This record gives sequence, C-alpha cells and structure tokens, in this order.
Amino acid sequence: MTISNALLDRIGIRLPIVQAPMAGVSSPAMAAAVSEAGALGSIAVGAADAAGAQAMIAETRARTEAPFNVNVFAHRPATPSPAIEAAWIARFRPHFKALGAEPPVRLTEIYRSFIEDEAMLALLIAQRPAVVSFHFGLPGDAAIRALRDAGIVLLATATNLAEARMIADAGIDAVVAQGWEAGGHRGMFDPDLPDDQLGIMALTRLLVDTAKLPVIAAGGIMDGAGIAAALALGASAAQLGTAFVAADESLADAGYRAALASDAAQHTQMTRAISGRPARSLANRFTAFGADIPADEIPAYPVAYDLGKALNAAAKARGDFGFGAQWAGQGAPLARATPAARLVETLAAELEQARGAGKQDGDAHDIA
Repeated sequence: MTISNALLDRIGIRLPIVQAPMAGVSSPAMAAAVSEAGALGSIAVGAADAAGAQAMIAETRARTEAPFNVNVFAHRPATPSPAIEAAWIARFRPHFKALGAEPPVRLTEIYRSFIEDEAMLALLIAQRPAVVSFHFGLPGDAAIRALRDAGIVLLATATNLAEARMIADAGIDAVVAQGWEAGGHRGMFDPDLPDDQLGIMALTRLLVDTAKLPVIAAGGIMDGAGIAAALALGASAAQLGTAFVAADESLADAGYRAALASDAAQHTQMTRAISGRPARSLANRFTAFGADIPADEIPAYPVAYDLGKALNAAAKARGDFGFGAQWAGQGAPLARATPAARLVETLAAELEQARGAGKQDGDAHDIA
C-alpha cells in the first residue's frame, strides 16, 4: 500500500510508519530493513560521538539507499552537583556489594548534548541524511538553519502544546507528538517542570489543530489498527518503538527480550531513577527501587545514567537482568518477535485492513 501526504512525499517514503530511534536498541540493520520496506527507519546517535555516528550512518547506507532518520539528544547539559552525586553512589553501594562489585568512584556526564557538539553538527551537515530528529529539546537557531540549508528534513519531539509551539517557531518541519503511553525517555524540554501527562489521542488532536505542522503520533502504538487510529486523528504518520524491540535486528539483550515477553510488559512504570530523566520502563528491580525516591535526590541526566549503567553491567555479569534500562510503552504486551521488514509488512497489511473496515463502517452508516 502507499499513502501520500506532504510529509511522506517530502521524505520520500510510501508508508506512514516511523521506526522510533532507540539508543542501544535500534541498529543500522534495523533502520535499513525498515526503510527498505517502505517506512522510515531510524538510528539513534545521542549516545555516540561523531566518529561513532559516522560509522552508524555508513553502515546504514551500505544496507539501503532509502531515506532514514538520524536522532540526536538536545538536552540541557548537566549541572554538576557533587553532594547529590555522592549521596546517590552511597545509596546504591549496598546493591553493588550484593553483586560483588564496587560502585563508580564518581559520576560523569556520559553523553554530550547535541546543543554543544560542534563535531556532530559538522558530521550531519557533511553526511546529509534525509531526516534528523531532536529529542529532549532543540539546538540553537544557527544549527537548525545549517541543517535546513543542507536539505535535511527536521523533526522534534513535543509532549505538550508549549513545546510544540517552540518547535514550530524554530522552523522544524514536523512534530513528534509523544503521549504519556510512550516507552523510553519523555521528550520533555525541561524535566523539572510539571508534566501534563497528555495521552497520545488528546495530544495528537491538540497538535493537529494548533501546531500548524505535520504531526507524527507516538505512544503505545503497536499494530496497524493503532496506526489507522493515529491517521484518523489527523496525524501524518505514526512512530513505533516498543513494537521493534523484539525484532531480530534489535540490540536488546536476552534479559530485555525475556522481560518484554513476560508479565512485566503489563506493568510499565515511569521512572527517573535509572537515567536521571523520566522514562517508561518494563517493571523490574530498578523501577521498584526508584519508585519512592524524590526527584531532587536523583542526579541530573545523564549523570545518573553513569551509575545506572554500571549497576546493570555488574548485575548482568552475574546473570541478573533486573537493573536494565528496559524501556517499553504501555502497548508492550502486543510486541511481536519477527524480522523488522516482516513487521513493517504486517503493519502495512493491518493498516490497510483497518482503513478498509473503517470505510465500510462509514458506508454502512451512510446507508442506514
């Protein structure tokens, strides 16, 4: 099937499906397979430096000539807080001890924000991927202008109307409406502000009505019926992340995959404890431990993630996957283990069936 709208036509894809960029999960092989199948594949380079990003772009291009998306993190750089960071290490020391390991001596800002990464900006301008997307905020006007001048379509995530207005004012081409249901990190520009927790249905309709930009709906969408619902709300496309975690090309480890196929998928939880920013995860030991920790006792993102990754590594070394960043949305029980291209084909067939059923229902209503 082919659906035509201005955004899809501009990017050069035939299906209104975006595979979400998931750092540590989405691979060049996944992105290429999705793009080859007619949707928009994505790689996430927010956890990489410019050299690592270049290698990922090169690998994706070696596998496909189709358009794909490169996602970067545009978060506010962390402000060091030695007292909070020391207390955080002390809080987790017993957990490391139980695993026969020692916590980090100190915590560092493990990811560099795109806001201050000139090398990453230069790389993207030189490589000119079809699409670049921003999460956690926006870079400065000069960076946006340079990327647009390079002919790159720009996307950015919004969780509320105020963020969407900033995205539109900045000259971004489309907004990813991230509902409260979505797995992984909330795309909030400022995680310390109150979160309206808008669901994807309300947020999509609000942004379609007010944002004056094409909208990509994201959050809990797992199948063609969900994509059809997003399109019926006025979205130009739907972005799916959790749906691809169990794909063959996913970088998710065995523990993550097992948890996704378990009862934990029915109990996703929003947590700040793993990384320092709110993120929806499968219920595990880390989410349980972090449930009652006040936000002001957690180091900033991504400083807290330094400890979270160290704890997960220590646990995995002993066969314990309960401390992983097992990001997943509320639709997690609908996940399917299949090659990424086959999943796209299945989603397209389900979408066509759902749209056909909707048309028949409308015709029947007209007749009645």
